[in-house]
Amino acid sequence: MAGPLTGVRVIEMAGIGPGPFACMLLSDMGAEVIRVDRISGGNVIENVADVMNRGRKSIAVDLKNPQGVNAVLTLIASADILIEGFRPGVMEKLGLGPDVCLQRNAKLIFGRMTGWGQEGPLSQAAGHDINYIAITGALDSIGRAEGGPIPPLNLVGDFGGGSMYLIMGVLAAYISAQNSGKGQVVDAAITDGVISLMSCMQGFKEMGMWEVGRQRNMLDGAAHYYDTYECADGKYVSIGSIEPQFYALLVEKLGVDLDAGDYMAQFDKSQWSGHKQIIAARIKEKTCAQWCQIMEGTDVCFAPVLDMNEAIDHPHNKARESFIDRNGVIHAAPAPRFSDTPGAIQGDPVAPGNDTKSILSSLGLDVDALIASGAVNQREI
Repeated sequence: MAGPLTGVRVIEMAGIGPGPFACMLLSDMGAEVIRVDRISGGNVIENVADVMNRGRKSIAVDLKNPQGVNAVLTLIASADILIEGFRPGVMEKLGLGPDVCLQRNAKLIFGRMTGWGQEGPLSQAAGHDINYIAITGALDSIGRAEGGPIPPLNLVGDFGGGSMYLIMGVLAAYISAQNSGKGQVVDAAITDGVISLMSCMQGFKEMGMWEVGRQRNMLDGAAHYYDTYECADGKYVSIGSIEPQFYALLVEKLGVDLDAGDYMAQFDKSQWSGHKQIIAARIKEKTCAQWCQIMEGTDVCFAPVLDMNEAIDHPHNKARESFIDRNGVIHAAPAPRFSDTPGAIQGDPVAPGNDTKSILSSLGLDVDALIASGAVNQREI
């Protein structure tokens, strides 16, 4: 069966980070994703292991050539969604701004992915994930109290506040366009998305249930029942025994006296540091494998902390086939899962310009003339 987005055509202006990841997910869900690459190849890595660029077709275009721009506009006229991640104003300078594109295609959803947003005092400044999450309150909240903030890879900004909000926005706008016949622009800023992701903590703070700073709260590593602990073999385990019944089971499995069952005692912050020392000493007595034998699969809310290689072989991940070995390259399986229209990896990453002739010819363009003019290029395999 085809994925839920089968029949949806997405134009991806080649970029880095959250845009490509969003397009990977759209492809996994069945959309036809056509990447518009620079003739030079730009930032696209020509490697079959560049899994984030899987499932695409590609045309290579010189966007400084008017004939190349016109070819892209012809392609956009056939599309449902366009995704670009340039600085604000770049698409307009190329002659591919929202006004021009929506004039060609009234139902087009024009998705714009940036760090700072389309306007604001920082909108024209360069930045990366770490900078975007820094001004949201998220980065300051992550890390140990005795050290500085710890960058959470680029999961929170690029992919959480960026890609996921971009996808939600363009798909919501796409549904709206099917009813109204009118497309629109989606301004997806990583800063906006991360601030939205922080809603739970912001709500707790407004209610007086969250202290600003690192390791002062239930979910930031301060609580003894919600943290990671080192085992005898140097490996770590994670514990998240928040609810009293889960906490009581944790105390039972550990074989320590921590006032289990006393709801107020569990949440008494003045006791957290001392209780954490007791748990740390107890966990240190056994290896990770031994603690897994005791706790994994129970209601303690427990899991071993695995590295990227170990995660591939964990029995739960293997049972769900969460990782796929595709021609010797490990991929994350398409997610989420659909009961009637399952997603699938549509193909390995392709070189820039791999599909220039087939795609542009299908639109009625004279591809040989465009190649001769230098406006586009077909990658010869």
